[in-house]
Amino acid sequence: MTRQRLLGGTAALALAFAALVGLAGEAIAQKTKLTVYTAIENEQMPVFKQAFEAQNPDVELAWVRDSTGIITARVLAEKANPQADVIWGLAVTSLMVFEQQGLLHGYTPKDGAALKPAFRSPANPMTWTGMDAWIAVLCVNTVEAQKANVAMPTSWNDLLKPEYKGKFVMPHPGSSGTAFNAIAGWIKAMGEANAWTYMDKLHENVAVYLHSGSAPCVQAARGERMIGLGFDMRGASEKSKGAPIQLVVPKEGSGWDMEAVAIIKGTKNLAAAQKLADFAASRAAHDIYGKYYAIVGAPGQHALPANYPPEAEPSMLPLDLPWMAANRDRILTEWSKRYDAKSAPK
Repeated sequence: MTRQRLLGGTAALALAFAALVGLAGEAIAQKTKLTVYTAIENEQMPVFKQAFEAQNPDVELAWVRDSTGIITARVLAEKANPQADVIWGLAVTSLMVFEQQGLLHGYTPKDGAALKPAFRSPANPMTWTGMDAWIAVLCVNTVEAQKANVAMPTSWNDLLKPEYKGKFVMPHPGSSGTAFNAIAGWIKAMGEANAWTYMDKLHENVAVYLHSGSAPCVQAARGERMIGLGFDMRGASEKSKGAPIQLVVPKEGSGWDMEAVAIIKGTKNLAAAQKLADFAASRAAHDIYGKYYAIVGAPGQHALPANYPPEAEPSMLPLDLPWMAANRDRILTEWSKRYDAKSAPK
């Protein structure tokens, strides 16, 4: 082979390689970047992202994650200039607030009609679709309770006993959907006036209000606190890791909420956002939700997770979710006036 022919062949290969690189670069450049606001747990985000992007390689998810109250406040603050494309994993009561303010784009996902009725927006087209539900529980450190020689609480009223003073932590309802749902449950079970009287007394026993729905149960699991108000799956997870905690669903019943999905009105990436909404309502997505939550939107039975309290789902109080959404600001304002002095710094 002559040197000229060799050089010619090498040049041709170089041009072909450059063309392939160019095509690959173009394919990467053509990916749609979707900004997704969420309050799901940190360990769930890579699992959700990988599953969605495997089915939708032309879309790349960019998470913005914080607690429920902070994400809710952020969306409301940005309503004149929305920064998110989609909400994937936020309390449905927050989404109802957005709906009331005209911030959601109506879209019925492909499998939306197959979800359980409670997990479907009544609007047509749907403004949100439910993913999974959780219930407020007490995470009680059995070692710390034994050391202090106190009985296991069985009701919400037990938390008012003097032996629990300074030993109970709960989330701040402005930051955490878990706390707001518990309060909504107290209002439902006791009536609003009695619920405020109850919270006045409970406040005397609270050590601190934390800005995370998971932190109180985690602190109880570590023995840093005796009792933490948390949610069912976090408690089951901590117990499965070996934490000496008992999960208590108070006998009066408990507040709850569901995580849901919605498209933000005005998104410039509507087609990609609809792909995410379709995936989030699919059976494949609900199989993933079922790894983290006992109660999911797709019908069909699945085994309860290890250490999950079997009495949890039957204890869900019949809440009025639209009322919760409509009264959220009023309740939070009143709560802050009364109890914010014990809130942890942000």
